[in-house]
Amino acid sequence: MTVSAAPQLDFSGSILNSVSNLDYLTKDHLREIQWKKFEIILRHACENSPWYREQMQQKKLTSADIKSFDDMHKLPCITKQVLRDTYPFGLFAVSKDKIIRMHASSGTTGKPIVVAHTREDLAVWTQSVVRALHAYGVGPGDILQNAYGYGLFTGGLGLHDGGQALGVTVVPISGGNTERQVMLMKDFGATVISCTPSYFLHIIEKAKEMGVDLRELPVRVGAFGAEPWSDEMRQRIESEAGIKAYDIYGLTEICGPGVGAECVNQNGTHILEDHFYPEIINPDTLEPLPDGQEGELVFTTLDRFAMPMIRYRTRDLTCLMTEKCPCGRTIRRMKRIKARSDDMIIIRGVNIFPGQIEAALLSVEGTAPHYQIILTREFGGLDKLEIKLEVKPDDFSDIIREIETFQSKIRHEISRITGIHAKVTLVQPGTIPRSEGKAKRVIDNRVI
Repeated sequence: MTVSAAPQLDFSGSILNSVSNLDYLTKDHLREIQWKKFEIILRHACENSPWYREQMQQKKLTSADIKSFDDMHKLPCITKQVLRDTYPFGLFAVSKDKIIRMHASSGTTGKPIVVAHTREDLAVWTQSVVRALHAYGVGPGDILQNAYGYGLFTGGLGLHDGGQALGVTVVPISGGNTERQVMLMKDFGATVISCTPSYFLHIIEKAKEMGVDLRELPVRVGAFGAEPWSDEMRQRIESEAGIKAYDIYGLTEICGPGVGAECVNQNGTHILEDHFYPEIINPDTLEPLPDGQEGELVFTTLDRFAMPMIRYRTRDLTCLMTEKCPCGRTIRRMKRIKARSDDMIIIRGVNIFPGQIEAALLSVEGTAPHYQIILTREFGGLDKLEIKLEVKPDDFSDIIREIETFQSKIRHEISRITGIHAKVTLVQPGTIPRSEGKAKRVIDNRVI
């Protein structure tokens, strides 16, 4: 069998005809495609990536020693620290003249993480976003307002290229200028919006201030990603905006948005396994785990040649689902990412995740989806957890009159879900800072 090359993009929407069947392959056919691609990319990495060649030599391995996917655990993992240590070009596996685009993630602790793409790499990425949008029921005739940031961040250009290739009308508004976002959604008749879920909450809020009811506009689909978000937040978005809110999954290190996407059933994120081979491992022992068991998600890019990512540790915690999806797609699903192992907060010896606190907050009627988790520790004392939480503007006066009862309900839900007692501080609507990208939920002021 010959593995097909990345599709040529003619920006007419016809790309969908050549790739849509990849979501419905038989298990054996899919595995054959995956293995043939993997043999090629592993050899390419061993021969052309100095870092990978050195790692294989240290383990006394060659590409020929990996005879099936059951041998994957023998290979070294790549972590975010490796990308930092090899900044900027240390993981390139092609000559620089083959690179036609570079992206970078934000560098919170110094220099950013740099990733690179060949023309063929970008074609695969674009194809992936096409399949993600199609899974939401999006197609030619739709108008996509793309409020992801353009530039080094992968979200903006990733959704732009995929939407355009699918034949969708793309409005490249980028993030920010929220009043203008609302105006153009209304005036242009956008049917699809793409951004972080936290920023769309800000758009909803701004629309209300402007007297615009998003439920009365043509917008019907949201493609939200780049940060973990809970089912409770999805329910808030859908009820307040009158849309279907779908998860789009991706990582800068792998390519960007389009590694996986929900379908119209909203029951797990389909991974595009013919491009991105998934594993679940125990994050402590690195041992592989079977489908259905929760652990850390690891990806191998099967046809990315500029910077092959072989066994990249995402730090995202999830499990792979093998049950057949009603949509008919045969590619596996993963449960939605609600936590990352490096986002875990340890308070008084208890491990909790911000997503757990979000689920607790939004389960109480009257809360707004704007909050901050503040951690403090007096010298020599215990950790303290405070939740600053906005309430809905319409409910603010009523809640203040019953503030003790309301706070007690929230404290009870947080304790029920996390086992931690927290201080709950109610603040006026509009007090918590809004973000045009990823929301900053946790402020750790602990003195070590």
